[in-house]
Amino acid sequence: MLKCRDVVDKADALVDGSPLTRRERFALRLHLLICHHCRRYVRQLRALLGFLPRQPDPLDEARTDAILKRLEDKAKD
Repeated sequence: MLKCRDVVDKADALVDGSPLTRRERFALRLHLLICHHCRRYVRQLRALLGFLPRQPDPLDEARTDAILKRLEDKAKD
């Protein structure tokens, strides 16, 4: 039987679809059936991973410079 710390170590693989053996996947799912703390952890991890891809792309150099210039102009006023 897996312990909670084992679930934490393998939860990211379960959530993002990384390869797990059938035995590992079965053991994780069995543990999640009986442990509400780990179920909550995996649910929160899924929510976090679901949110991350929706983040906007990093700002390019020109956009960053434009924002900094506006901030400097505001500071002068």
